[in-house]
Amino acid sequence: MDVQTWTYIIVGINFPIYIGIAIWSKAGSTGEFYVAGGGVHPLANGMATAADWMSAASFISMAGLISFMGYDGAVYLMGWTGGYVLLALLLAPYLRKFGKFTVPDFIGDRYYSNLARTVAVVCALFVSFTYVSGQMRGVGVVFSRFLEVEINTGIFIGMGIVFFYAVMGGMKGITYTQVAQYCVLIFAFMVPVFFISIQLTGQFLPQLGFGAQLSDSGNYLLDHLDGLHEQLGFTAYTDGSKSMQDVFFITAALMIGTAGLPHVIVRFFTVPRVKDARLSAGYALVFIAILYTTAPALAAFARTNLIHTVSDKSYQDMPEWFTKWEHTGLIQFEDKNQDGTIQYVANPEQNELIIDRDIMVLANPEIAQLPNWVIALVAAGGLAAALSTAAGLLLVISTAVSHDLIKKQINPTISEKGELMVARTAAAFAVVVAGYFGINPPDFVAAVVALAFGLAAASFFPAIVLGIFYSRMNKEGAITGMVVGLISMLLYILKFKFGFLGGGGPEDWWFGISPEGFGTVAMIINFVVAMVVSRVTPPPPPHIKEMIANIRRP
Repeated sequence: MDVQTWTYIIVGINFPIYIGIAIWSKAGSTGEFYVAGGGVHPLANGMATAADWMSAASFISMAGLISFMGYDGAVYLMGWTGGYVLLALLLAPYLRKFGKFTVPDFIGDRYYSNLARTVAVVCALFVSFTYVSGQMRGVGVVFSRFLEVEINTGIFIGMGIVFFYAVMGGMKGITYTQVAQYCVLIFAFMVPVFFISIQLTGQFLPQLGFGAQLSDSGNYLLDHLDGLHEQLGFTAYTDGSKSMQDVFFITAALMIGTAGLPHVIVRFFTVPRVKDARLSAGYALVFIAILYTTAPALAAFARTNLIHTVSDKSYQDMPEWFTKWEHTGLIQFEDKNQDGTIQYVANPEQNELIIDRDIMVLANPEIAQLPNWVIALVAAGGLAAALSTAAGLLLVISTAVSHDLIKKQINPTISEKGELMVARTAAAFAVVVAGYFGINPPDFVAAVVALAFGLAAASFFPAIVLGIFYSRMNKEGAITGMVVGLISMLLYILKFKFGFLGGGGPEDWWFGISPEGFGTVAMIINFVVAMVVSRVTPPPPPHIKEMIANIRRP
């Protein structure tokens, strides 16, 4: 059978399972809609957390970034993995002991202020909408290639699926759907890498193949890849082009942003006890490590096979996969010298091939000529990764509106049935907005997600950390810090990503820090402003100090 038929079969099996789980676990109360009733087993929550956290950026785009950026792409590995450890150790148990539904709930109660709650809601919406646009874009990329539809059509299909199980099931439906999606995505990610590692190096484990010798030449894989890069004029694969300070700031922004992501934090409210929050964090780290320790090997394998396939080869002799991806617009060939040969080089004036980084994981099995069912399996895994995270983000948006805005501030007397209806309506609206951003994304998937992490670092993280560990922090300091941090990050993004405020290129970056890394600077600004303001304004009332002491008490 061809790839498209296999894709219809595998995706056609998965989607009814997701929808069936949503129907089976339909939320009947706000507690079930927001935090799955607080009764999820730690192992299931660990798998759901891993699926929630490993988005389209992790599955589709991260290895593609590393594949093209080489050493520079390591910031994504270090930042996202380290960030999860930071979250698990520093925040999750304390927030679970606090025992509320959402991050804005914590900030509103900790800082005894509806204004603080509203600012947190705004921050949650900014972060979530930025992040979810990358997920919907990932869905569109998968559908456009493997179901041979337009990217925008693929996004509409993804919107329909997410709408069904996020709106119906809430956190309860999403949790058990994410367990199934983790199984699909990790199986789909690992199977082709096992195949390709054996093909290239004879090693079954890709982690060993990454540092092994190539079967056909005896050269080490990374040495061979360095040589290929240098021949084409690129920086050696194992050398970096970013400044050390930019690497540091991007890594820090990704780490701190991970620890401030509301859709990941809320997962720790779904387990019965604080002990279970710690346990599920440990399980999730193991499940995440399986993919993250494999991604560098996949990136190197894919890059090697790609260069061997396209460099200095006749366009007429390109395999079928090349033509298929060309139809999606994600590979573009322009024969500048009219000789019919593909010139893939670093020099932009001579280079004739443009490749979207987001296709590398999805195209990797085709480039390596693996069986069609493996190619279709990867497509299903990419969809599972994107849809699982999109659902979690949409729930954050829905909860921020229905619980933190309507229930807590505008209409405290609203009935539970009414609140549930508002939550579902907000989720439906969020799906539509997410689809729009997926159709009109500001950048490729992982870069969009990196900006979301920067926004989370600039806004949430200082308020949460200071709220737990600094009893003198008051509402004035927290509100001012969040507002200044978020505005700083937004202004930097608008200037250097969207060309507003005069725009500018890398040579104009402040202190040489890229937009993806500026979240660290904005976070430092947040910390400084918050602590200074808190010191010159009245301390929090005694009952708040007692609440913080109780949260920190073992």
